[in-house]
Amino acid sequence: YTVTQDNRQAAWWKISLGAPDQLRQRVAFALSEIFVTSDVASQLANQPDGLATYYDMLANDAFGNFRQLLQDVTLSPAMGNYLNMLHNAKANPSKGTSADENYAREVQQLFTIGLSELQPDGTLMLDSNGLPIPTYDQNEIVQTANVFTGWGYHSSAANPSFYGTASDFGDPMMLYPSYHDVTQKTVVNGLVIPANQDGATDLKMELDALFNHPNTGPFIC
Repeated sequence: YTVTQDNRQAAWWKISLGAPDQLRQRVAFALSEIFVTSDVASQLANQPDGLATYYDMLANDAFGNFRQLLQDVTLSPAMGNYLNMLHNAKANPSKGTSADENYAREVQQLFTIGLSELQPDGTLMLDSNGLPIPTYDQNEIVQTANVFTGWGYHSSAANPSFYGTASDFGDPMMLYPSYHDVTQKTVVNGLVIPANQDGATDLKMELDALFNHPNTGPFIC
C-alpha cells in the first residue's frame, strides 16, 4: 500500500476538524502559513510522509518556545528541500559556486524579523527622512547563507556521503563538516560569527541572534 498526498490531506482534515486539541491544531495551521512548505514543490510532491512529519513538528512545537520551533524548522529535511538548505555547500572558487541564499533570505524575511525595523507595536520605525529602515542588506544575506552550509540528510553510516546519503524525512538534518563554510561571517545586527567554528555553533549563534532581535516578536505576532 502506497501512502499518497491524498491520504495525508484526508488525515489532516480529520484531525484539524475533529481532534480534541483544537487550539493546538489552529496554532499549527497558523504556523504552517508562516513556515511554509508545499506538496506542489517537485522535490516534495512524492513525500507525503515527510510533509506529515513536518506538520506534526509544528503541532508538537505549537505551545513551546519560538527558539526551539525556529531550530526544528531550520533543520527539517522537508524545509531543507523546499528552501534549498539541504545540500547547501560552502563556496568553491575553482568551480565558481557560492552558498545558496534561499533559506538565508526567507528565515529573515518571512520567519523572524521581516524586511523593515519595527516598533514594539508592529508599526514601522522610520529614519530621519521618514523612510523605513531595512533590517538587513545583501551582504548580510551572503554571509548568512555561509552560516547555513554543510547540512544534509541524517545518516548513521561511518562515512556518510553529503550528496549520496539516502533521503531521511524522519530525522533532523545533520552536519557534514567538510562542506561547512568556516570563514568569519557578519550577519544580522552586525553580529560577527568567528572563523573556524563548527557548523552547529554557527547555526546556534545565527538563530539566537534572530530569536533575540527586537523585530521578531512584533513581526511574528
